[in-house]
Amino acid sequence: MNDRLKALADAGVSIWLDDLSRGRITSGNLASKIEDDSVSGVTTNPTIFAAALRNGADYAEQIKGLGADVDVDTAIKQLTSTDVSNACDLFAALYQSSGGYDGRVSIEVAPTLANETQATIDQAAELHALVGRENVLIKIPATKPGLPAIQQTIANGISVNVTVIFSEDRYRAVMDAYLSGLEAADAAGKDLSTIHSVASFFVSRVDAEIDKRLEQAGRPDLKSKAAIANALVAYGAYEEVFGSDRFKALAAKGANAQRPLWASTGTKDPNLPDTLYVTNLVADGVVNTMPEKTMDAFGDHGEVGPSIVGKADEGRAVLDEVAAAGVDLADVFEVLESEGVEKFIVSWHELVASVEQAIASAR
Repeated sequence: MNDRLKALADAGVSIWLDDLSRGRITSGNLASKIEDDSVSGVTTNPTIFAAALRNGADYAEQIKGLGADVDVDTAIKQLTSTDVSNACDLFAALYQSSGGYDGRVSIEVAPTLANETQATIDQAAELHALVGRENVLIKIPATKPGLPAIQQTIANGISVNVTVIFSEDRYRAVMDAYLSGLEAADAAGKDLSTIHSVASFFVSRVDAEIDKRLEQAGRPDLKSKAAIANALVAYGAYEEVFGSDRFKALAAKGANAQRPLWASTGTKDPNLPDTLYVTNLVADGVVNTMPEKTMDAFGDHGEVGPSIVGKADEGRAVLDEVAAAGVDLADVFEVLESEGVEKFIVSWHELVASVEQAIASAR
């Protein structure tokens, strides 16, 4: 077992791999990462599946079995849900031993539904049924129309990975949607202990956007600080909300806290340390979902940093300084959310094209 990754896991950080493909499952690669690299979960998104489906050979047999007349939407759901189901099975023992805390695999609703509440609710239920495993998480973006979909999906007793979160304000709205969903689930007589959720707070993209603006503002001295500061503020909001009387009342009925998940933790600036967004975001109970490159880098030379518990004020001070330098943070977060959704839509179209080509080849 890799000692550095084990030390990170021992510090309370759940290490999830931000990648999945059929080849990774069938080759034994994912199983070895669970065994050797302390990997305790997997996240996926349309970009990841678009890359996986480019290797049509891995999926050719299943596509042929779907029949010549299968439509592309059905094929995508069948192909991706099969991969997620099989990955869930690899994590089944960990899921059971952790009481549902870890051993999770995520699958995302189509990003083209990001602004359609009811369609998102419907597809979340459909994907949950298709995967057919207790340890699946349905990914729903934290757009404004996504918030009521998150709430209703939780109320339906389905565990959710909320994604594309960039700001404290939106994160607080996500946590409120989760708690409201739990309250509705409780009123409907559901077992709250079976409902889990993570909130995917994006990190490196914040520096990528803000650093451009700091350069233009003539404040390069503040570069590469905002993303971690923003995450510290978010973690402070988590501490507040899940330490509240509102959550304590739900916890007394078996409810689980919605865990913070650090997403987009691969560094985009080659001048930055390649483990920056792992080392500096350590706390007991958080998830860090890493691209394989970042995970390997940490396993090679990563260091476990001090806990971020209680450091929200430090983060807020940095963001205040960035704002004082002329960076419009509200605009930054709006741009990042819009771009985040759009990037996944572009990947979705690439996925559609790959599957259409694979279907045509199988005919």
